[in-house]
Amino acid sequence: MGAAGLAATRPAEGGLAGAGPADAGQDGAWPADAELSGLRASCAAAVAGLLAAGPDLLVVVGGAACGAVYAGHAAGSLRDFGITAAGSGEPVLPLSLTAGAWLLDQAGEKRRRTAGRALPGRPDGRPGTGPARCALPCRLLLRAVAADLPPADCLRLGAELAGLAPRVALLAMGDASARKAVGVPGVADPAAERYDAEVAAALSAADPDRLASLDPALDGELLVAGRAAWQVLAGAADGTALRGHLRCAVAPYDVTYLVASWAAPATVAQAPKKSW
Repeated sequence: MGAAGLAATRPAEGGLAGAGPADAGQDGAWPADAELSGLRASCAAAVAGLLAAGPDLLVVVGGAACGAVYAGHAAGSLRDFGITAAGSGEPVLPLSLTAGAWLLDQAGEKRRRTAGRALPGRPDGRPGTGPARCALPCRLLLRAVAADLPPADCLRLGAELAGLAPRVALLAMGDASARKAVGVPGVADPAAERYDAEVAAALSAADPDRLASLDPALDGELLVAGRAAWQVLAGAADGTALRGHLRCAVAPYDVTYLVASWAAPATVAQAPKKSW
């Protein structure tokens, strides 16, 4: 969304799979589209839900050219989208993780404001110096997954991540199809519509099996950037009874964005152990 999501300038073009105009900034006068505002609010609510579950560890997973592990304080660049940066220091994060880190930075700043006092973070992602996300009350891990990773390997990685701590929250970042051509009669790709509808249904129902069955051969054809991250989510959630909530499904600028939350049903006796 770029600076358009900040209600400050004209909309940037593209999503996690593309870049907005290089001259986009936060000082313009163009109001944000209501659709973008709703999308951004849904993202914030999803992150708030993860933190409210009280995890010991929050893992951000996103597609990238190759797999890598980053510390919780790692930085990324959003200059092409009209936002200076996510975090401080040399930008090393791929775009998917940069977007996730930016969302967590916003959550950390909100926590600081709510507390009414400084809540510095530690560079290792634990409370103590670092970006705002490090003020969050849990350890952080940023995990890039190769965009072409086969489904079986994605599922195995998800299971490994879910076992890293007693209480794990997972933030899976990735675009759906970028072939929507919304608002252009006769141009929208029916295959993209079907694919996005399948993913939306799987997210709404908290159905890891449906996510696990997504065909990686369609990633390039439909310009899907999120398949690998979703299948890591499926591996992490496998065998766990979860409740799904599709918070938002929109397609500004020809890219489909789906925001959903998965969590174990809370009971009086026991809070959810896992949250996605």
